[in-house]
Amino acid sequence: MLYELATLSCSLLEQDVVSAAAHRWVSDPGAEGQVLGAWRTEIGELAKIVVLRGFETNDELQRERHRALMSKRPFDIGAPQIRLQMESFAPFPFLPKVEPKTFGRFYEIRTYELKTGGLAPTIDAWEQAIGPAKAYTEHLVVNLYALDGPPRITHVWGFASLEERMALRARHYAEKLWPPKGGPQQIETATSTICLTEPWSPMR
Repeated sequence: MLYELATLSCSLLEQDVVSAAAHRWVSDPGAEGQVLGAWRTEIGELAKIVVLRGFETNDELQRERHRALMSKRPFDIGAPQIRLQMESFAPFPFLPKVEPKTFGRFYEIRTYELKTGGLAPTIDAWEQAIGPAKAYTEHLVVNLYALDGPPRITHVWGFASLEERMALRARHYAEKLWPPKGGPQQIETATSTICLTEPWSPMR
C-alpha cells in the first residue's frame, strides 16, 4: 500500500464548503484509491481539512495525482485562495494495513522532519518499541515516511480523549517504553496537530 495525505488550507468560514468539495472529489466515480480518514484541525494550525487515502499500487496513486494536477478545480476547489498540498507516503513495513475503523474522538497528526540519513534508524527504533509499548501503540493509526521532499515521517494516532493521550504518554515515558530508543536523536523538527473527524470520514 501507498498513501496520500491531502491538506486543504482555507479560512475558518470556508471549512464546511471545502470539506464538502473534498468529499465530492474523492467520491467521484472516476476517483482511484480508498478514502480512509478525513479530519478538520482543532488544535494547532486551524482551518485545514486533511484527507488520508490508500492506494494498492504506485500507478494507481500516480493516476489519481495526475487527475488532480491536470484539473482546473482539484478537490473541487472553487477559490484560488484555498491552498492544496498533496504528499505521497509509504508505510513503515512492519505495520498493518490501515483499516477505516474507530480509534477515538481525537486524532493527532505528528510530523517529524528527520536529519539526513535518519529514516532507517528511525524505522528500526520504532520496530523495536512497537510491541513493548502496545498499550500506547494500539492507538497508532499509521506511521508513514515521505516519498518526496525533505526526509520526514508522519504518524496518526487516535484517542478517546486528550486525557487518555496524556495519561498513556506519561505512563510509557515513566516506564521508559516510549519514545523509541534512538528515535528522537534523528528528529530535526517536530509538529503536532489535534484533529476531529469529518462527518463523511470512514475512520471515526
